Amino acid sequence: MIHHLHGSRIFRLATGLVAIAALLAACSQMPRARDESSAGSETSSGAAPARLGSGAAPARLGTQWGEGVESKSRSVAATRLSEQPDEVAAIGYNEASAVRRDVGNNPERRLNLPLVQGDVEWSVLDENGRPLPLQRARRGAETFRLAGIEGSRYTLRFRNLSDRTYEVVATVDGLDVLSGRPGSLRNSGYMLNPQQVLDIQGFRKSQDEVAAFRFAAPGRAYAANTEAGDVRNLGVIGAALFELEQPQAPRRARRSAAQTQPSPFPADGSYAPAPRYRQ
Repeated sequence: MIHHLHGSRIFRLATGLVAIAALLAACSQMPRARDESSAGSETSSGAAPARLGSGAAPARLGTQWGEGVESKSRSVAATRLSEQPDEVAAIGYNEASAVRRDVGNNPERRLNLPLVQGDVEWSVLDENGRPLPLQRARRGAETFRLAGIEGSRYTLRFRNLSDRTYEVVATVDGLDVLSGRPGSLRNSGYMLNPQQVLDIQGFRKSQDEVAAFRFAAPGRAYAANTEAGDVRNLGVIGAALFELEQPQAPRRARRSAAQTQPSPFPADGSYAPAPRYRQ
């Protein structure tokens, strides 16, 4: 199901009919569309930490599970026009000196990447809302890099310049930003409506919060401290876009009696589990 965020109007979707549903969450390889406007964080327990192995690819930076940011969302069902994505893209990131080695002298620089033939612009914003420069790598004509600063917060921004509706499945360090599971093109994502902007500020902890994205040393990265993570995927942000059938106007969700009652299993759900750091 697509998630709709209050404010930035982002929807999370799953294949099927269009309809408002209960909140759900679920892209190194990319989940399905979900809508998010503001961000926050919620924790859940039970994930065992992944360990940094000697065979891990070198990486100077990863992304940490940061502080909670308010981000209210809701789920809406929608249908992809095709199970094949209209675009799959990735941005690499690392510490500044490592990025300079990757891109060489006088690299091509830009502030956003055009996706789906220019329908959508993708940028990465710093904690002051300014786009971080993207630099084309020497080896790999379609690969861009950005330089991060350990401890700094960042946001993924998708701006829809078209009259089409897209689902954005996003991953950070190989983990789905909605569910914390390994990225997959079969996962759900955020809905990006025509002429709208979608800001993804962190890993979704609940329907009301996300855990902010912050650049971090590899040992503090979320992917290094959750069972689903793999440190070999540190340093990459992924996005897959699927065009959607135009969704029906959402109806107001009914409040069920069960929603007002205590839950015996409050940790169960499809959002990202909190990390467990080694002592």
